[in-house]
Amino acid sequence: MERGNLVGTPDERRRIVLNAIVEDYVSTREPVGSKAVVERHGFHVSPATIRNDMAQLEEAGLIVQPHTSAGRIPTDAGYRAFVDSLAEIKPLSAGERLAIERILREAVDLDDVLDRTVRLLAQITQQVAVVQYPSLRRTTLRHVELVRLSEQLILIVMITDAGRVEQRTIEHSQQIKEANLDDLRLAINEHLTGLQLKVLGSASAQLLENCPAHLQTFARNILDVLRQTLLNEVEERVVVAGTGNLSRYNVEFHNSIAPILDVLEEQVVLMKLLAKQGEGLHVRIGRENDTEELVETSIVSSGYGNTSDQTIASLGIIGPTRMDYPGAISSVHAIATYLSEILRQN
Repeated sequence: MERGNLVGTPDERRRIVLNAIVEDYVSTREPVGSKAVVERHGFHVSPATIRNDMAQLEEAGLIVQPHTSAGRIPTDAGYRAFVDSLAEIKPLSAGERLAIERILREAVDLDDVLDRTVRLLAQITQQVAVVQYPSLRRTTLRHVELVRLSEQLILIVMITDAGRVEQRTIEHSQQIKEANLDDLRLAINEHLTGLQLKVLGSASAQLLENCPAHLQTFARNILDVLRQTLLNEVEERVVVAGTGNLSRYNVEFHNSIAPILDVLEEQVVLMKLLAKQGEGLHVRIGRENDTEELVETSIVSSGYGNTSDQTIASLGIIGPTRMDYPGAISSVHAIATYLSEILRQN
């Protein structure tokens, strides 16, 4: 239905009017009146018709009159209806896509790529950006390297498909020959490569069964180190950028932004927030966030991963409910997609 003539059912017309109010309020931060809606959007109806639609929207709890002015602003429910009405994700411009790809591909390791990701997301959206590190429990083992440091000291290097690298040293009671180390390296990678780390136990048993007898003790020690690494890997951490952006929206919040800043300092809280979003793209608006300090904010998040159907971690943005939702959703989706591609290829 075209906006100009507003042809359609009353419900369709009110949906378009609501979307116009959301867009105008996000753009101007001023309560939106019926006359402004008609003029800005070229609706071929009278302001009186729009006022009637606005009265219906207010009765439905989608907009509210903040004070004695004639204008209205969206409620959390109004923003939710607006977001749910978005038919597709707005594509980024060719220049934005090229910039994202270039900046992320210049990263030298996982720490660098995640640091670039969170800063880029904050810059593009002008919101607070949060990126979760991939968990060793949810990634797949790409390669195990064994490096002989001395006759009895071995360096174990564990590399995951998310680009994560963990190093441990192990000392054996007997001298380890280079040929034996080569055989063990080959056996470990043959049996364990490509497996998700949380299911390595059964594969490790099979490896020991096929391992030469004189290497089984050493192989078991190496597998113990790998398992211990996983046990010691407390559920990840997150990186945050753009907290200064909140100061731009200070007037958006009825209370101080200090409680929001306190939440952003709490790694455990941020981890739980991202975990609640789940896989795929999600938008939580206002009181849909059950963290009291964030009831005046919205969170747009997405999972990212090493395959199209496997999420290994999440990223997202946090900002006021008066947010450019189409732009935020587009940016979060695009950067999650690029991050996934880079981790797959590295």
